[in-house]
Amino acid sequence: MNLTDEESRIMRTASGGFEQAYNAQAAVDVETKLIVTAHVTQQSNDKQELKPTLALLGELPATLGTVEDLLADAGYYSEENVIACDRQKITPYISTRREKHNTPLKKQPVPPERPDSKDPVACMKYRLQTPAGKAKYAKRKSTSEPVFGVIKAAMGYRNLLLRGIEAVSGEWSLLCMAYNLKMMHIMSQ
Repeated sequence: MNLTDEESRIMRTASGGFEQAYNAQAAVDVETKLIVTAHVTQQSNDKQELKPTLALLGELPATLGTVEDLLADAGYYSEENVIACDRQKITPYISTRREKHNTPLKKQPVPPERPDSKDPVACMKYRLQTPAGKAKYAKRKSTSEPVFGVIKAAMGYRNLLLRGIEAVSGEWSLLCMAYNLKMMHIMSQ
């Protein structure tokens, strides 16, 4: 039990430990690097956060255009999430497993044959193995990862300061707006 913030949850950290936390999510535009949707959750597993993100993307004004592709790491992969993207007419590029860096050519997987079926999961797995799919998925690291890096390093925001899911959600929204203002200022120069 956490006496400071009973709405936060114990979550695994990247370093392998655990801490009392919330899970902050952000969907980022590949071209502009602007955050287009953001939310905070008590769920420690990102797999459960793709559908809320899709719902938020669906609420964006039509004047912003339509979302065509979704790039996400293996933490978001599930067959259900791939099907949810397909239902919203969004092409998913979600890694099905953690990829090792710098895999020798001899050990790289052989691209599978094009699936005969319209199964969205089989189609996505095939798409991820094609040169075009690999190139598109590679943009993920230069899209969402830098956003969190800028927020943590350049903006100096490693911890949320408020307590309670509602207050933390508001704080995260303000932080994402500040990030976007910073990026728009840079783009305008």
